[in-house]
Parts: sequence; C-alpha cells; structure tokens
Amino acid sequence: MNFDWRRHRFWLEPVGCAIGCLLVALIVVAPGFLRPGSGMRFANPWFLLGLLAVPLVVARGVLERRTSGCIVHPLAAVMAAKRGWRTWIPPFSTGLRALIVALLALALARPQDSTERSAVNVEGIDLVLTLDLSGSMATPDMDPTRLGAAKDVVLDFIARRKNDRIGAVVFAENAYTLCPLTLDYTILSQMVAGLELGVIDDKATAIGNAVGLAINRLRDSKAKSRAIILVTDGTSNAGNTSPEQAAGFARLLGIRIYTVLVGQNERSAQVNPALLRDMAEQTKGAFFNAVDRGELASSFHQILDALEKSIIEDHGVTYAEVFGRYLLAALMLALLDLALTLFVVRRIP
Repeated sequence: MNFDWRRHRFWLEPVGCAIGCLLVALIVVAPGFLRPGSGMRFANPWFLLGLLAVPLVVARGVLERRTSGCIVHPLAAVMAAKRGWRTWIPPFSTGLRALIVALLALALARPQDSTERSAVNVEGIDLVLTLDLSGSMATPDMDPTRLGAAKDVVLDFIARRKNDRIGAVVFAENAYTLCPLTLDYTILSQMVAGLELGVIDDKATAIGNAVGLAINRLRDSKAKSRAIILVTDGTSNAGNTSPEQAAGFARLLGIRIYTVLVGQNERSAQVNPALLRDMAEQTKGAFFNAVDRGELASSFHQILDALEKSIIEDHGVTYAEVFGRYLLAALMLALLDLALTLFVVRRIP
C-alpha cells in the first residue's frame, strides 16, 4: 500500500516542521544543562508550563490551512504536482511560531547559569578577633563594663567591613573558636553580641593558647595580609603555650598581632603591658593601651589603617541571568515570521 503524503500534508508538514523547530530549541537549551559542571536553574520554573501552548500553536496552524478558502480548478491535480518552494512557507511559519512560543516560555522562566560567572576578586584581609572572657572583663571602669565596651566596638568594627574575612576566638582559662573566617558578617555579629561572662571557665587567662588557636585559623589562608587582634585586660597565667611561643609562630608565618590592653589597670599586678608590646613588635603589629571606650574605638581604627590590603578570592556561588539569549532568539524569529507574512506569502482576498 503506497502512502500518499499529499492527502496528509496538512498534518505532516506543520507537525514535521514543529518537531524540527523543537529540536532546534533543544540544541539551544540542552548544552547549558548537559555540559560537565553546569549550574543551570530556572528562577521562575512555573512559566515552563507555557511550553504546553506549543502543540496548540501547531494545531491552530493546521486548522487554519484546512479551513482556508479554496479555488476549484479543473487542472488542480496538475497544479498540485508542480509545488513551488513558496508552498512550504505556511507550514514552516507554523513551526516557527511554535518555536517562538517555546523560547518565550523559557525566557519567562528566567534560566540562570552559575558556570558563566567569573571569580570575584576583592580587596581585603584575613583576620581573627581574639577576645578575653576572663572574670576581670566585668570590671565597670568602661561603659558599661570592659567586656560590654569591647563587644560594642567589635560589632561596630564588623559593621564597617565589606571585603575582609573575619573569624573570632574567645578565651579565658582556655581558648575556643567562636567563628571561623567568614564573609557572613550577620552571623558573626550575632555570635559576638551573644557573648557573656561565664560561658567558659573564667578563672584564668590563657593568652598563648588563644593566639595559637587564632594562628591555626589563619594557617591555610591565601591572603597577603593576615592579622590577629588580641583584646585583653590581663596577663597570661594559664595554658600550655606561652605568649612568646605563639608570637614566634605568628612571626614565622607572616601573621601580624595587634594587641589591645583595655581598662584602667596601670597599677595592677595582674597586667603585663610589656608582654603585649613585645608580641606586637615581634610580628610587626602594634600595641594599644585603651583606658576608655573612645581610645578602644580609636585603636581599632588605627589597626585598620595599618593593615595592608590584599587580594582574596570570593568563592560564593552566583548565578548569571541568561534569559536574554532566548528572548533575543524569539524576537529575531518573530521578525522573520513577520517578513515572510508581509513579503512572501500573500493571500488573495
């Protein structure tokens, strides 16, 4: 049995053309999803339901051709046998419109590609805030206490940062990591704001352990400038690492230590300004003696001015909008369809 394609051309032509156009659409879209490491996603996936309109466009084209007016002619068979290239334009136009609808649906779904981003290079430093939580930090010679003033100044310091990766270590009789290096200043600020005396054993001050732990936080950092800001009001009287040893390790690794002695404790036997000054000098940092809240804030501003800027790479995932490529393709095809309709395919009234 021979298949007469002419009897079924009203279905075969537009459907075949529509399938071809959809294959073209897949060629445009699929590479973004199938290549290794692709990070494609849709921000508005519900708009993909618009793809259901593609078969409706094809059906409309078929019905339009089947119900269009015809001229009865005795030589119709002969005329049909001599089909010119223009006779293929209507089914091609149907497929073209189906492709336009598909591309518009994809564009409205807002495809995004994480693999098209470039690494974001920003200027900044890597530093660890090292805060004393020993019992003497409750002394009210600062407003409201030494710890309260230190927390306020540290929070203001964090709020002013933009590109610095900051971590935090707290210490008393021993040292603990409060937060690793991060660019998430909101989380870091919440952790610092929640600090209170008594959360760790506060009967002693292990400065060496605290600096050693801060060094470990910075050991693998690739930043050109790495620093430790040590805020304390006492001398080291606990821990299994001496402050001198910790400062020596920092010097070998090129990590600067900025020491800040807080409180009006010049006559107290529980402080050792010479030790803090020596730690800073060994590591090419600086020593500050802050006797009030204003001097404490000023010391942090001076530390920032002294720190050398470096380049670090932000590995945070970002997505690039790529819907424009589909929107542009739909616009170009729409112009092509309009040109065919106006200048090539002309209907007799």
